[in-house]
Amino acid sequence: MGPLFDSFWRAAGYCLMPRVVALSLLPLLLITLAAWGAAHFYWQPAVAWMQAMLEGSHWLALVWDWLQRFGVDNLPVLLAPLLVLILATPVIVIVCVLVVAVLMAPAIVSLVAERRFAQLERKRGGSFVSSVLWSLGATIAALLALVVSMPLWLIPPLVLVLPPLVWGWLTYRVMAFDALAEHASRPERQEIFRQHRLNLLVIGVLCGFLGAAPGIVWASGVVFAAAFVVLVPVAIWIYTLVFAFSSLWFTHYCLAALQRLRERGANVLEPAEPIPGDPQPSPPALAAPDTTDLPRP
Repeated sequence: MGPLFDSFWRAAGYCLMPRVVALSLLPLLLITLAAWGAAHFYWQPAVAWMQAMLEGSHWLALVWDWLQRFGVDNLPVLLAPLLVLILATPVIVIVCVLVVAVLMAPAIVSLVAERRFAQLERKRGGSFVSSVLWSLGATIAALLALVVSMPLWLIPPLVLVLPPLVWGWLTYRVMAFDALAEHASRPERQEIFRQHRLNLLVIGVLCGFLGAAPGIVWASGVVFAAAFVVLVPVAIWIYTLVFAFSSLWFTHYCLAALQRLRERGANVLEPAEPIPGDPQPSPPALAAPDTTDLPRP
C-alpha cells in the first residue's frame, strides 16, 4: 500500500501548483460553453418532457394523490428539474473524463515526468490515435453499463454505489493508459496492468466517488434549478479538478511502477548456473580495473 499512498499525497500536492490549476481551467471553458448551449436549447424541453412523464404515469398518479392529502402539492414540478440534473450528471462526468484525457493528461504526464522521472526512457508504446480509440471504447462500455444499471438506481443505496463504480472503472481504463502511453512499451504496459490491476481499480473507484460528490450536492438542493447558470460552471470545474487529480494520481503511481519494473528487469540479468564439464570463460571482474579517475601517488 506504500506506493498507493505515496502517489496520492504527491498528486494532492501537485494539484496546488498554479500550472495544474491553469490546466483545469482550460477544459472548463469548453465544457461551460457546451453546458450553456445545451441548457439554452434543451433545458426547458427536457424539464417539460420529464414533468409530462411524471404526471402522465398512472401508478405515479396514485402517489401524487396520496401526497396531496398531506399537503404536498406540485411535486412533479419540483422533481422534474432534479431528475433532469441527475440524468445529465453522468453525461457531464463522461465529457469531463474525455476532455481531461485529451487536453490535460498529456500535459500532466509531461509535468510529472520532468519533475520526478526525468531519466525514465520514453518508449512510446501508445500513440495519440490508440489513446483516443482506447478512451472511446472504454466510454462506450461505461455508457452501456450506466444504461443497464439505471433501473437499479431506484434502490436508494445503489444510486450512491453503482455510478461511482462505473465512473471509477472508466477513469482507471482511460487514465492508466494515458499515464503509460508515452513512457512504457506495450509489453510493459500490459505487465503493469496485470501486476497492479487491483490498486489501479482502487484508485479509479476512489476517484469515481470523488467525482460523484458534486452530483450528490446537486441532487440535495432544490434551489439548484434557479441557480443553474451560476452553479453549472462551478460544478464542472470541480469535476475537472477531480479528474486532474485522478490523472496526477495515476501518473505518479504508473510511472513509479514502470521505474520499479525496469529496475527489477535489470537486476534479474544474473549469470546462469555453470554446467559441469564445460569450460568457463574468465569473469569480467578479472579484467584490469579502470583507475583513470583515481588520484596518482
